[in-house]
Amino acid sequence: MGLFSAGDIDIAGAQAEFQAWLIEGERVLAAFRTIRDTVLLTNLRFIFVDVQGLTGSKKDFQSIPWRSVTRFSFETAGTFELDADMKVWVSGAATPLEVKISRKSDPQKIQQLMAQLIVGR
Repeated sequence: MGLFSAGDIDIAGAQAEFQAWLIEGERVLAAFRTIRDTVLLTNLRFIFVDVQGLTGSKKDFQSIPWRSVTRFSFETAGTFELDADMKVWVSGAATPLEVKISRKSDPQKIQQLMAQLIVGR
C-alpha cells in the first residue's frame, strides 16, 4: 500500500508533528483537519485529535486500532454544504465517532484507504 495524499495535511509534516504520539514503525498514511481537530490514519490505527477549550491548548487523543473498527460511512457534501461527514463505529461503543471532512480533503481516497486498512487485512 503506497502513500498518497488523501487529506489536506502533508503526510511528512503530520509524521513529524505527531511523532511523539506514534510508536516505533508506525507511519502516517493520510492526515486531515476539521475546523479545529485533526485525524491521522496510520498503518496501525485511526487517531482523532480533539482540540478542546478556548485556547486549544488542551487536546484529547483518541486512538482506535483498525481491528476495533466495525464499520464506517461517508456522506458527501451537498451543493450548499461545505463538509462531508464520516462516521466510524468502534466495537464496544454505542455511538459512532463523527468527523467533518473539508472539501480540501478527498473523502473518496480516505474511504479507499480505510477500506484497505480494515477490510483488506
